[in-house]
Amino acid sequence: MKYVCDICGWEYDEEKGVPDQGIAPGTKFEDLPDDFECPLCAADKDSFSAQ
Repeated sequence: MKYVCDICGWEYDEEKGVPDQGIAPGTKFEDLPDDFECPLCAADKDSFSAQ
């Protein structure tokens, strides 16, 4: 599944993760830390929508 930041449009793809931030491929969005922020605009998890 993919989630898109409502503010800047950055996409979190669960299959890819965010290795640069220590988030392994296959990490589900709901399993991201509560303090996860968009790498581009620093929006919080509540600012993402499922695609």
